[in-house]
Order: sequence, then C-alpha cells, then structure tokens
Amino acid sequence: MWQQVYDPFGNEYISAFVAILPILFFLLALTVFKMKGILAAFLTLAVSFLVSVFCFHMPVAKAVSAVFLGIANGLWPIGYIVLMAVWLYKISVKTGKFKVIRASIAGISSDQRLQLLLIGFSFNAFLEGAAGFGVPIAISAVLLVELGFKPLKAASLCLIANAASGAFGAIGIPVITGAQMGDMTPLELSRTLALTLPAIAFFVPFLLVFILDGFKGIKETLPALLVVSGSYTAVQTFTMLVLGPELANILAALISMGALALFLRKWQPRRIYREVGNEQEPALKYGALEVVKAWSPFYILTGVIALWSLPAFKGLFQDGGLLKQTTLLIKMPFLHQEVLKTPPISPQAAPLDAVLKLDLISATGTAILLAVVITILLSRNIDIRGGLSCLKDTSRELWLPILTICFVMGFANLANYAGLSSSIGLALAKAGGVFPFLSPVLGWIGVFITGSVVSNNALFGHLQAVTGAQIGTSSALLIAANTAGGVMAKLISPQSIAIAAAAVQQTGRESKLFSQTVKYSLVLLLIICIWTLVLSNLG
Repeated sequence: MWQQVYDPFGNEYISAFVAILPILFFLLALTVFKMKGILAAFLTLAVSFLVSVFCFHMPVAKAVSAVFLGIANGLWPIGYIVLMAVWLYKISVKTGKFKVIRASIAGISSDQRLQLLLIGFSFNAFLEGAAGFGVPIAISAVLLVELGFKPLKAASLCLIANAASGAFGAIGIPVITGAQMGDMTPLELSRTLALTLPAIAFFVPFLLVFILDGFKGIKETLPALLVVSGSYTAVQTFTMLVLGPELANILAALISMGALALFLRKWQPRRIYREVGNEQEPALKYGALEVVKAWSPFYILTGVIALWSLPAFKGLFQDGGLLKQTTLLIKMPFLHQEVLKTPPISPQAAPLDAVLKLDLISATGTAILLAVVITILLSRNIDIRGGLSCLKDTSRELWLPILTICFVMGFANLANYAGLSSSIGLALAKAGGVFPFLSPVLGWIGVFITGSVVSNNALFGHLQAVTGAQIGTSSALLIAANTAGGVMAKLISPQSIAIAAAAVQQTGRESKLFSQTVKYSLVLLLIICIWTLVLSNLG
C-alpha cells in the first residue's frame, strides 16, 4: 500500500507548482514549440512520469501500471468510439448518403452561418447529449467539412460549440457524478447549474457566427440566432429546473434544430455567406424519401444509443443480469487498491480501485458498431466486404491520432494516481474567500488533465464540497462551478484536440487547432469565474 503524497516539498504552493509542470509543458509544446500532437503527448507523459516518481515518490511499478491503465483506456472505450464513429461516416460517404445529406442541409439554407447553427451547434449538442465521448465532434466536424468548411475551422467551431452542451453529455452523466460526490440529488445540482450554463448556451451561437463572419454576420443572421439561441436556452433551462440533467441536451437540441429549420423555410438572410473559395454549387434536388434514407445512419445511431441508455438495458450488465459476463474487469497489478487517497481529497483514507473495464457489448462504441452494421445491411450499394474495406481505410488513417489519445490518457491517469491533480486542487482551496473565483479553474484543470467532465467531478467534486463547507459557501454552487469550468476545458483538452484533428484528417496540426481555440476557452472560463464569485457573495 502506498499513500499519496500531496505536499512532498513541505510547501503546498511549491508542491502544486511542481505538480502542474506537465500541464505547463504540454501547453508550451503545442503553442510555443508547435510540436505535433503525438510528440507533445509522449513528452508530457515522460515529464509526468519523472515528476510522479522523483518528486511525489510514487513507486515505479505503480507508476508504470497507472500509465498502462491510461493507455488501455485510450484504446477502450475512447479509441473504439472514435474508430466506429468515423467508420460510420465513411460508410455514409461510400453509399452516397452524404451527398444527399449535404444537399438536404443546403436546401434548408446555403448560408454557411446557418449551416453552422444547424450542424455545429444543435446537432452537435444532440450527439453530445446522446453519446458524448468524442462522438459529437467527430460526426459534426466531418459534416461541416462536407458542406465546404475548412477542416481546422470546422473542428475548432465544433469544439467551441461544445461549451453549450458539455455538462450534460451521455445522458447527463457529468452532473449525476458531481451530485454523487457532493451528496446531493442530480436535480439539485442541475438547478444550481441553471444559474450559469443557460446564459453561456444562449451566447455560444452568437460567438460561433462572430468567429465565422464577425459582427456583420451576427447582424445579418440575428433573427435566426434569436430563434436557435432562444429555443435552445428556454428548453434547456426548463429541463434543468424541472426534469434534471438527463435530457437537458437532447430536448433542447432537437427543438432548436426543428425551430430553426422551420423558421428558415420562411426567412433567409439577404446576403448568402460562403467562405472564400467555397462558392455554392448548384443544389441538387432530392425527394423526401431519398433524404430520409440518406439520414438513416444517424437515425439508426440515435435509436441504438437511446436503447443503450435505457435503465432496463443497462440492468442486463449489472450483477445478476443476463449479459453480466460480457463485461470483463481486469484488476491492474501493483495498482488496484494499493494506492491510498486521504482527506480532504476523500472523506476518509480509502484505497483507489484500478480496474480496466472491457464492456464488450454495453460500450458506446459497440452501439455505433451496431448502427454501422444495420446501415450496411439496409444499403443496396455496399456489402459486408465493402464495409470491411472502409474499416481498414479508417484504421489506417486513425492509428496515429488514437496513439496520441493513448499517451494523453496515460498522462491523465498517472496524474490522478500519483496525486498531482489533488496537490493542485489543495493549493487552490487555500484561497479562502477568493476560492469561489478559483473554483471553476480547478474544474478547468481537472478536465484539461482527464479530458472528461465526469472524471473531473469524480476527482474534485468532494474537495469542492468540503471547501464550500469550510468557507461558508454553497457546496452545490462550487460543484456547479467545477462542472461549468470543466466544460470550458473540453474545448482544448488534449483528448478533444486529438479527436477533432483526427476526424477532419488533420493529424499533426493539433498545435494549430489548439491555438485557434484556446482563447475562447479562457475567456469563457473567466466569465464563469467572475459569475461564480458574484453568486457566492449574493448567497
């Protein structure tokens, strides 16, 4: 048994500075040194290994085991999801469905600002709510590229759009996890988040159009912006206050997408905006049945993921369930329950589990795989052999970005088990009355390290709740701040950047994508910080 050391230097601030060195290195590697993503991720993993072993005194065997567990999680479920999502896209292209999809969207409006609102914002949010874990970025970004957007810009816009929906990914799991860590109901935390996130959600479509076409674009598309932002925010707020987090993305996204599509049948901007070099091609006309069939891969995907999300289906894989044996649990040697976390990171000293979960059927990637198989079987112009050929091409394209994701996950996992993340959190928690301002920063760091709002809330949720009790601030407010701040890091977390670059076939240009996105992440984080401080003083 090894006990995590949160203050190896006898000074919490020095220890936190050393703990944050791998993060600083990664930021510099992408921005200043402009390294390729895979090199930056590998060197960051090496730096974090040295810091963990030589500064935080983690035994070498446990550090190696933590790295292997992170790399394995990079392959399963994340790499599996990305591979299946891009394969579904390639099947759609191979069967000619994507040509019809592109024409159907262009038929609603050939203006790329409005196409961005339909796909980059609303459809992106829908996929985030239904699946999460990289699916919305992978699917939405390639759709935008097919509509004539430049690849890196499409990826960047989809990442920024995630600021409106990231808190409620995969049927609200981040909020549910945060509520568990704070010993409150998901509805209670959801209602607290309603004080912050709907305002961000309303603002994001305006920001997307501004990035694409400046203030002129906002002025020219203002009626459409009010429709999509207003309907999305109203439905999301109602859902957060009344129903809870599970459907906050899905209902808001479907209604905003439908409202905008109906509105655009009666209204179009006077000037049709197209990026330079992407003049509008003559729109092909397709019948309603052809359009419905073309969108079928995504209907199927939605239906399968909805099935995978049902409590009855999930129950099949619980203890006593019929399919329990399809979930393999591999306890990591030298690591499982051999690392002890202590207060205030946890209520009491407790060993950490280190289990590789191979959920062969219940994984989201398997749901997408089933959608691919059904799509192939229902398509006349592709057979199983053709589908496998697409999978081979997809694997050849994605092995490098998936390896990048594995290195990132190795670093994230090591930082958690070595106590680096906790050391940073404890130092920030010493800020006292200023802590509500820094609370979202802690969430931002958590998601930047782990790539997941769920993991961030599991990592720092209890610390936020304990700190709130100590300084006389609402624990629900601080966990909400941890969640909201974390969402802003999803825009630039190494995992998100690697997935987005891979989806639009821009592997190796992660530093450029990071540079395009980081300022928006930091500005949104600052807004959350200021607003959290205001709310804490009002409370």
